[in-house]
Amino acid sequence: MIKRRAFLAGALGAVASGAIARATNAADHPLSGAFAELPGVKLWFTDSGGTGVPLILLHANTGTSAVWENQVESFSRAGYRIIAFDRRGWGKSMPNPATGPQPGTIAGDLDALAEHLKLDKFHLLGVAGGGFAALDYAAWRPEKLRSLVIAASTGQMADKEIADFIARLEIPGLRKLPAVYREVGPSYRGANPDGTKRWIEIDEHARQAEAPDQSLRTPNTFAKIETIPTPTLILAADADLLAPPSLMRTWAAHMKNHEWAVVTDAGHAIAWEQPEIFNAKVLEFIQRH
Repeated sequence: MIKRRAFLAGALGAVASGAIARATNAADHPLSGAFAELPGVKLWFTDSGGTGVPLILLHANTGTSAVWENQVESFSRAGYRIIAFDRRGWGKSMPNPATGPQPGTIAGDLDALAEHLKLDKFHLLGVAGGGFAALDYAAWRPEKLRSLVIAASTGQMADKEIADFIARLEIPGLRKLPAVYREVGPSYRGANPDGTKRWIEIDEHARQAEAPDQSLRTPNTFAKIETIPTPTLILAADADLLAPPSLMRTWAAHMKNHEWAVVTDAGHAIAWEQPEIFNAKVLEFIQRH
């Protein structure tokens, strides 16, 4: 355990020192939240500020931008400008039919926000359902991305091979259980009652009543993701009931420019359950791009 902590501390320290040498530390700026008036939506986002390279975070189908509290602190201290937003129909973001079509797409809202903030190129990280949208965006706007990180995600691949895989692995009745049992691993639930309570609180106030799903711009397929040129880190969680490593490896094999890593003792809520390990792996990757 001591060796593990020493390794993580060293990894985080090395990455942070390199990033801070390139940019003003965004942690010196208070985290601010605001609404962006975009086509079809009044989008709530947070921005750590600073002059660091931007990193945009896409939350899962559960939760809101609030789930990134551990990542915002760690990544901003490493010198990056951290931006996260509540998806349309989640959290504080409100659809606005008067200004644009509904329900829109996550990729479309992301692109509009990047334009609103006048971002040039940025890193993009998506977990679970956020990973679906991140792949969709990367295939559409690769010129905007420095790097891509996809974690704990099926990728929402339309290919039959993935559908058949999911049908074989899914536990009967799993989708009818409360989200915390589907997504938060047993080790975390057993050892971290306060953290589990906070995760549930965020999820309970996440999706707005009757909010429609935002479809992808185009279906994610093996052929589609094969076109993504962006350097990509794919992170799996070894106790993930929804997107286990073997499933993720199946679609990851079609990514031309990717690295692979597994976070141990974590479920589908990978970034929430193991923030130190997750953050260290992400930072080590994005500082090279």
